[in-house]
Amino acid sequence: MPNLAVLDMAGKEVSTIELSDAIFAIQPNAAVMHHMVVNYLANQRQGTQSTLTRSEVSGGGRKPWKQKGTGHARQGSTRAPQWRHGGIVFAPKPRDYSYTVNKKVRRLAMKSAFSVKAADSNVIVVDSIATESFSTKAMANMLKAIGSEKKALIVLPEVDKKVISSARNIPGVKTAQVNELNVYDMLNADKLIIAKDAVAKIQEVYA
Repeated sequence: MPNLAVLDMAGKEVSTIELSDAIFAIQPNAAVMHHMVVNYLANQRQGTQSTLTRSEVSGGGRKPWKQKGTGHARQGSTRAPQWRHGGIVFAPKPRDYSYTVNKKVRRLAMKSAFSVKAADSNVIVVDSIATESFSTKAMANMLKAIGSEKKALIVLPEVDKKVISSARNIPGVKTAQVNELNVYDMLNADKLIIAKDAVAKIQEVYA
């Protein structure tokens, strides 16, 4: 993998870094990445939807009219699904949509996502991402200086409350630590902005 320029928060090149071929230059596996995106979205579902079946709707205990001789179709309850205020056929009930994916599949999907971003020149390495105070303006200025004014995912080596809070109010910008990265957020972002220290952690975890 060719060397990648390392920028400071003002957008100036301060050094270079060599990215691991085993992470940033593999042949991307689209099927595996799709599988992880579906898994992520499924795990986000609350699964709290619930409606009433005919046995759970109150009322309807009496037969509305006799079985024969009225000219009406036979009916046993006013809470059957075809009636107004009746129950719901195959009513949705609370359930857990989440499921797990094999570790090897998750790792391959992450490497594929890193490689896609690197191949498209959408990986930006910043020497140090930090602010002296809680300042949205400072983060906005950094994004503008490094050429990332659309959707961006800022990857930090560890929790930095000032950076996280400063970036929170910028539309389309998310922050994550190395251990929180997921394929969905990476592919959804236009630019992957990684702190230099975070690159070392990524290569240590996924190499």
